[in-house]
Amino acid sequence: MNSRNVTQYKWCQASSFIIIFIALFALFPLRLLPCFLAGFIVYETILALTPLTERLVKGPIARWISILFLSVVVILALVTGITRLISFLLHDFQSQEVFHAVATKLLEDAQRTLSPVLVRYLPSDIDELQAQMMAWLREHLVVVQTAGRNAAHTFATMLIGMLLGAIISLRTGRTSTRPAPLQTALFERLINLATAFHNVVFAQIKISLLNTLLTGGFLFGILPLFGLHFPFAKTVLVLTFLAGLLPILGNLISNTVIVVIGLSISLEAALIALIFLIVVHKLEYFINARIFGSRISAKTWEILLVMLVFESTFGLAGVIAAPVYYAYLKIELRAAKLI
Repeated sequence: MNSRNVTQYKWCQASSFIIIFIALFALFPLRLLPCFLAGFIVYETILALTPLTERLVKGPIARWISILFLSVVVILALVTGITRLISFLLHDFQSQEVFHAVATKLLEDAQRTLSPVLVRYLPSDIDELQAQMMAWLREHLVVVQTAGRNAAHTFATMLIGMLLGAIISLRTGRTSTRPAPLQTALFERLINLATAFHNVVFAQIKISLLNTLLTGGFLFGILPLFGLHFPFAKTVLVLTFLAGLLPILGNLISNTVIVVIGLSISLEAALIALIFLIVVHKLEYFINARIFGSRISAKTWEILLVMLVFESTFGLAGVIAAPVYYAYLKIELRAAKLI
């Protein structure tokens, strides 16, 4: 490789890093992180399922058709799953009488259990709770409307991301005979980014499934042995899985919810829940360290530090993106033999 080609190669590599850097951090102000994540999930899922279909259907045309079919199936499954999930979450609240009875019991138990200092900040009955909720909605109507628009925007961008992920997966088998140097450099960056996304997201899904399984065994297996029945157990279980998709922070969210609801039942329930969650948390600490350590060579404190910095800079979106971005950075540093 002559000096001109070497110079061109270095400039293309540097340009590709700058382009990817700008694109990744532009996702936050443009609010396109849900689009990015949804697109990558569809893309990775299709690539994972394609070899299974290629065993049944041979040839390049058949492969293209199989990927297209999988794209449609995956998109429909994700959209249906989201709508079903929303319906499932609201199932416990569809009956107004049942909800009133459970909420009233929780308020009464909380007033008997909690300290008088805390009780005075709680509503005395369900009517007062409804009045406070309506007053809060009137005072924060603009906030609620903004949240609704943001939710609609997020859902729309996720759908677009799913379509883009499916379309890009259709082009994975096409390679240019003579790719341009910058195109080659950008393709290398995208491969590394896809590897980082795959390592972090799918590993976290496994961790979240394990956490949900253990929590389900606790809510539906251990607590009934003590004669305790957890209210809204199905909703809490779904919340545990969704929150578990956030590394480290997700466990804190789900654990806090379980302990607070357990405290509203009784001190015994709260103590049992706290002991169980401590055991589960310690178990998941080693599992997280092993999974992240083997996949991205990152310790738990590294992930936590990056999440703290990203949260301070970009908010909740930064917490979600931090593990993927950090894993991508380490892949690039290792490829450059800097670490």
